[in-house]
Amino acid sequence: MAATGFHTADELNALLPGTLPGLLGIVVDTHEPGRLTSHLDIRPDLLAPNGYLHAATVVALADTSCGLPTRALLPEGSTGFTTIELKSNHLSTVREGRIEAVATNAHAGRTTQVWDAVVTDAASGRKLALFRCTQSVLWPR
Repeated sequence: MAATGFHTADELNALLPGTLPGLLGIVVDTHEPGRLTSHLDIRPDLLAPNGYLHAATVVALADTSCGLPTRALLPEGSTGFTTIELKSNHLSTVREGRIEAVATNAHAGRTTQVWDAVVTDAASGRKLALFRCTQSVLWPR
């Protein structure tokens, strides 16, 4: 599969088995250029030792939700991308249920892309985390 181009939610989900997002159980719900929605069902093994959702679980959902749609906005001739910076603000937590992410593109340039994601508790709609990442666009050498 080429690094660039649009992929449906089903095509993106097919990339996940055997990877960290697949192990965690991340599911892509919708994808359109510049926007992706996803979810993750909470299991005991995704919690921290204190019994609350592990921050890394939230970051993995957000980062995956921003990374997968990056490929649809890559400039022609680029070979892919890699994350060069990420930041998350954790506002609340959950112990069970489902969390959802909405990722949106803030900038799609020739050398970088910037993505934002909001992670929420699916049951209440309460914001759990705000996330931003910068992707470096890779070019042939």
